[in-house]
Amino acid sequence: MTRTIQRALFALFALLLLAACERAPTLPRLGANDVILAFGDSLTYGTGAEPSEAYPAKLVGLTQHAVVNAGVPGETTAEGLQRLPALLAEHHPKLVLLCLGGNDMLRRLPASETENNLRLMLQTLRSSGIQAVLIGVPEPKLFGGAPDFYAQLAEEFQLPYDGDTLNTVLKDNALKSDPIHPNAAGYAAIARELAQLLKESGAL
Repeated sequence: MTRTIQRALFALFALLLLAACERAPTLPRLGANDVILAFGDSLTYGTGAEPSEAYPAKLVGLTQHAVVNAGVPGETTAEGLQRLPALLAEHHPKLVLLCLGGNDMLRRLPASETENNLRLMLQTLRSSGIQAVLIGVPEPKLFGGAPDFYAQLAEEFQLPYDGDTLNTVLKDNALKSDPIHPNAAGYAAIARELAQLLKESGAL
């Protein structure tokens, strides 16, 4: 084998390795009767719109799956961590959409505490054999995107991650009911983006 061919093969191997490393995390395909649990705070509950307009309700039609709205307005990640196990036992979800952290930021709780609580929730899901999608919540300030720890956790657990949709919606006055909550159109936009993410990840 000539040195030129060796170099070409090495370059090809390096490209394949890089592509494998950059491949987006995937999810097992959901079965017809599998339940999705949307777990979070007021952004999941649907504050600012009717219950039928919250993003979990909109996801039912987009995914053709049962979607449980487990949003509690005002909840912190510490409170969510305590609430999660009972919901898992009650609903036996195959997939959890995790969207928490905004109230921690509003209360100026340490970012390290929020990150650790989210990590513990993701560990709970993993140990239970439940798949997860992580949704990044933007900081409640001008030009505030989702803190870096969301993307870091998604990488750590190799999860599909949406770090842009909430930020995009909450920057658009036409999609908001107040400064920190979407309106019906905003929740519909969130549902569409999440449904697309689920399709791209292989869950649908």
